[in-house]
Amino acid sequence: MRRPDAQEQAVAVFAALTDPTRRALLDELARAGPATGTELARRLPISRQAVAKHLDQLAEAGLISSAEPAGRRRPYRLEPAPIRAAQLWLATLANRWDDRLSALERALGATATPTPDRGAT
Repeated sequence: MRRPDAQEQAVAVFAALTDPTRRALLDELARAGPATGTELARRLPISRQAVAKHLDQLAEAGLISSAEPAGRRRPYRLEPAPIRAAQLWLATLANRWDDRLSALERALGATATPTPDRGAT
């Protein structure tokens, strides 16, 4: 299996973050640390089955990982690398946009004609 490039990773992160329930799960893991699906279902107003579905989608995007089960407990924790990949992709995009805006500003400045001073007679 090939490793996703930065843009593919960013797309997976953004897709996972479109859902408010998944964002709430990530917020809860960030706030309180590793937790099982059952613990997360107790803390949030959603069913255990919904939590499991959303945790699977977050894991697919690489945003969380689960430790080896200890009995029936499988704690999930945040994975920062995909968020960093998305941030890097956004920063690259922003820099390209800034470069284009700067070039446009220079081009407009070079072609601008001075406006007459209306206060002089």
